[in-house]
Amino acid sequence: MPNISIKDLKNKPVNIVNDFNEKDKVYIFSFWATWCAPCISELEAINEHYEVWSKELNMELIAVSTDDSRTQRRVRPLLNGKAWPYRVLLDGNQELKRALSIVNIPYSIVVKNNKIEHIFNGYTQGAEQELYKVIKELQ
Repeated sequence: MPNISIKDLKNKPVNIVNDFNEKDKVYIFSFWATWCAPCISELEAINEHYEVWSKELNMELIAVSTDDSRTQRRVRPLLNGKAWPYRVLLDGNQELKRALSIVNIPYSIVVKNNKIEHIFNGYTQGAEQELYKVIKELQ
């Protein structure tokens, strides 16, 4: 993973390498935006299982908003209506997105011990089950 810092919802810098480095924990970085319907669908679908998954597996999902300065003000109102349990980061300048060569969202990266283990590009209904399988295999 790139050694980059982006902001959290409280405008505090969060370093991708240093802040997500718990040994053997699986991190899912899910890149999304408020205007991306498939992104919202994916995060909603994962949310339905998240409580059970996080009790069973040593994992955490980090929702990385790629909204730019024009749409970033929509992030908080959208989150207020969702009650998602995820940690949300703001990649407003799309620095992390560019560093990972991400072109289209939704885009999810499964990381363990700072190593990218799996990539999901796009979302289709039911794809969260495939994500679950990948996380389970990495435990």
